[in-house]
Amino acid sequence: MKTSVNRSTVDLSQFPDLTVIYLGMRVNSLRGIKTLLSFGPRISKAVAERPAGLLLHEPIICSLFPPHIGMRQYWRDFQSLETWTRSLPHQAWWQEFLRDSGGTGFWHETYFIRGGMEAVYLDLTAPPGLGQFAPVTPAHGPMFSARTRLKLEGEPLPAPNSETEVH
Repeated sequence: MKTSVNRSTVDLSQFPDLTVIYLGMRVNSLRGIKTLLSFGPRISKAVAERPAGLLLHEPIICSLFPPHIGMRQYWRDFQSLETWTRSLPHQAWWQEFLRDSGGTGFWHETYFIRGGMEAVYLDLTAPPGLGQFAPVTPAHGPMFSARTRLKLEGEPLPAPNSETEVH
């Protein structure tokens, strides 16, 4: 059957280690609106600086009520993403959030072209995505970092906060 629909796809052969991460921040209280709005300009500035390995950044509105904003990022590989998360400004944002979530909840889910996925949820009573159908477990021990949740080889880069500082 002939169709008038223009059907196309992508050739990802040049991206053998492509890593896609979805991130989101949901408002849990009125105070969270200020926190959520303060992150937009900081994220825009960081993305404009074109971190090494970041291929694409796309903002996403998850919901208006409660306010829940997210983003999807495509990274050349996990190492590039992990390196960026362990450096400024991300490192400072993460430390700030862990001291006080500012009336918000945060989450991320990471997916790999070679297979594997992982997620973490902070201050969310009803996690989105994978947390809607898979058992949610405390992020301690081998579940503390994305690298160990994924069972990736290699030494993890030093985390912005150690597990003992967080728990």
